Amino acid sequence: MTDPITTRKDGDVLIITSNNPPVNALGAAVRQGLDRAVKEGLADDSVKAMVITCEGKTFFAGADITEFGKPMQEPGLPTLVDSIEASDKPIVAAIHGTALGGGCEVALACHYRIAVPSAKLGLPEVKLGILPGAGGTQRLPRVAGVEFALELATKGDPVPAAKAQAAGLVDRLAGEDSLAADAIAYAREVADARPLPRASEKPVSVEPGVFDAFRKTNAKRFRGYDAPAEIISVIEETASLPYAEGVQRERNGFMKLIMGVQSAAQRHIFFAERKASKIDGVAEDVQLRPIKRVGVIGAGTMGGGISMNFLSAGIPVTIVEMQQEALDRGTGTIRKNYEATAAKGRMKPEQVEQAMGLLTPTLKMEDLADCDLVIEAVYEEMGVKNDIFTKLDGICKPGAILASNTSYLDINEIASVTGRPQDVLGLHFFSPANVMKLLEVVRGDKTADDVLATAMALAKKIRKVAVVAGVCYGFIGNRMLMPRQVEAMKLLHEGATPEQVDRVHVEFGMPMGPFQMSDLAGVDIGWHRDPTRIENIRDALAAEGRWGQKKSAGFYDYDENRRPSNSPRVAEIIEDFRKKTGTPQHEITDEEIVERTLYTMVNEGALILEEGKAQRASDIDVVWIYGYGWPPYRGGPMFWADTVGLKTIVAGLEKHGFPVAKLLRDKAEKGERFN
Repeated sequence: MTDPITTRKDGDVLIITSNNPPVNALGAAVRQGLDRAVKEGLADDSVKAMVITCEGKTFFAGADITEFGKPMQEPGLPTLVDSIEASDKPIVAAIHGTALGGGCEVALACHYRIAVPSAKLGLPEVKLGILPGAGGTQRLPRVAGVEFALELATKGDPVPAAKAQAAGLVDRLAGEDSLAADAIAYAREVADARPLPRASEKPVSVEPGVFDAFRKTNAKRFRGYDAPAEIISVIEETASLPYAEGVQRERNGFMKLIMGVQSAAQRHIFFAERKASKIDGVAEDVQLRPIKRVGVIGAGTMGGGISMNFLSAGIPVTIVEMQQEALDRGTGTIRKNYEATAAKGRMKPEQVEQAMGLLTPTLKMEDLADCDLVIEAVYEEMGVKNDIFTKLDGICKPGAILASNTSYLDINEIASVTGRPQDVLGLHFFSPANVMKLLEVVRGDKTADDVLATAMALAKKIRKVAVVAGVCYGFIGNRMLMPRQVEAMKLLHEGATPEQVDRVHVEFGMPMGPFQMSDLAGVDIGWHRDPTRIENIRDALAAEGRWGQKKSAGFYDYDENRRPSNSPRVAEIIEDFRKKTGTPQHEITDEEIVERTLYTMVNEGALILEEGKAQRASDIDVVWIYGYGWPPYRGGPMFWADTVGLKTIVAGLEKHGFPVAKLLRDKAEKGERFN
């Protein structure tokens, strides 16, 4: 194997270069090569300073996480960074692309750091449920201050080079196209400067109350997560300690987290997301169809949001509506959304105009004739969709992909009204479509391989996490949501309150419970609209105009700031239904709520796998993490079931009289896991 680390001399400066595509991960060969190269520089009397740089698109973008859980090959990253810092010749880190995780820790160990303006630096380990384990929690507070270190290490989001420079993490900015030359000049400039600035030797300056204030400010964001809490504790407890003692506390914290369930769950999702893009039974080299223009039918909330994904990626969109007023309203909302993003500094005004310039609004379906992909995003009714697809079949050019954004309906039936079922599939975006990362790509019985592969590749281009689903009612996500919602409603009849059911789900880590979600989405969604026909609690609420947050009343009452409070009227409605149905009452425990609303989801997930409607259990986990707010630290419903124990899940289902999926029972009996 070619050595990923090479060295060359530019006069009295040794340039150490890593070339380990795609992201210069700090695997064993890279660490060993860096160690050898630094020793080479120290042993050569003609070398006065060294520069560490990387080939390709990026500086070291982190540790090689495929090594996690395996015996560490020496030198480990903590040993390597300490030896870099201990060098008695100055070492300059030349940063482009991203310096993330271990890459940022290597940069911190260097005596000087120079970066191009487009570079970003960060410590994203928290997103894998761990903490920086190679001195990051110790060097960063010393170099850039405690508050900056807390932000970077607990949130995991990288910062631009200019912000890193303002904090002291970067010493100097280079020219965008002259990093190597600027770094060599910088190394020569500091070659004789002594003492060398070693991060570990600097004191930590701490303002009183900074840790308590940081915990309080971020309490909601960090709720349920172990890693941010541990990172704050490590930085707080070591602020007054010498580096050697601090780094030992960091190591203990790292080991505690990496051996825990949360880190295993978050690492599982990291790999699951990458696995989800692989399509079973489709050759990797299948020829993709070119997508140069996209058509969207419907300029409502979904259609507008879907359009924004493509406009933001630089793909022109033709958007169709029936009435001019609806078209104007829809395009106006798209502009308003972009302008709101620009107001927050996340877009430039010229980018707003650029995106809007790619949008062609029209009232004529015939204007979709030159589109390579058309996505229907209209009312969820089969007759309406079939009518649209029949028209599209006559309008769209041969080879155009026809997609429905349906949440539940049969893609095969929709495809059957066209003369090109091989070109039809489902693209189920989640609301708000311009924000939510998940995209269920629904593979019909006759969907062509190149159509499916094109959709998955396009999803990546518009920054979605795509999962392949088979045709069934509700696909993966909504199908698993149904048993949860059904059982939640039954629990109300049997003695639970909406607030108790919701509290259990929020404490589990969900952003909201089933009834809070219902109020947010709209209690009237799917309602038959006949106020005299009251067959269940939901009908009763809808008949009284309690349609959720938009009406300031649903399962909860809401004030002018949409803050919920328990509703006496809802309690009366529930009590009336209990009497009317004669449902026996009993004390509902939190455990029963978990077993009946979450274990049933796992069971449905097992049925989905059994029927081949999902490619793998980890795909189901990805759907629930990115589409429904399942807490990442629990790894998705199927991974969570593995941690609870499949025998426990089966026993809980049987206790409440639920039929158990064969796959779930078989795995439980064999002591197997889904993941």
